[in-house]
Amino acid sequence: MQLAIVEYARNVAGLKDAHSIELDPSTSHPVIALMPDQEDIEDIGGTLRLGSYPCVLDKTTKAYELYGTDQIAERHRHRYEVNNDYRKILTDHGLTLSGLSPDGRIVEMIEIKDHPFFIATQAHPELKSRPNRPHPLFRGFVKASIEKN
Repeated sequence: MQLAIVEYARNVAGLKDAHSIELDPSTSHPVIALMPDQEDIEDIGGTLRLGSYPCVLDKTTKAYELYGTDQIAERHRHRYEVNNDYRKILTDHGLTLSGLSPDGRIVEMIEIKDHPFFIATQAHPELKSRPNRPHPLFRGFVKASIEKN
């Protein structure tokens, strides 16, 4: 999801220098930045946002349709997130923030509405998917691929 945000910011929102500060600390448009509670930490070992976290899905989105509920919990392993200073410009240019933390502070999932299937997540759905019980996002992607073909 983080690099999808960078790409969208660059090529749809027109922020040509957009990047993640993890990859380019001097970018003039840090659309992906450290989580606020990580900014002053120098010893980063063991400081990841790690484990299962709740997410509230927008009921008008494909993610909601796939999960069948607006309250989910997904596993995470990261310390960078969408810089909230850029949320308005991204949404003004058509990006849908389809999943947020319960307090609305953290972007968990994004979509492009008019795309056959474009969902990106901050979480790691592969950690909850099984051959006999595929994760809703993977099942939805395969279904959309078959329908498109």
